[in-house]
Amino acid sequence: MKANLIPALVLIVIGSLFLLNNLGLTNLSLGKLISTWWPAILILVGISLLFKDRSGK
Repeated sequence: MKANLIPALVLIVIGSLFLLNNLGLTNLSLGKLISTWWPAILILVGISLLFKDRSGK
């Protein structure tokens, strides 16, 4: 269950941001957000894969 916690929280946060943007409560630009933070996303995915491999052994 712990392995599913991080992806679930990420999806909840992303969904919440989209909802707040659609309701007009925030003014987020998804393109700018992704273009700024894509390297960090790659790093997080790599770290996640690294720890997933270790816990499986």
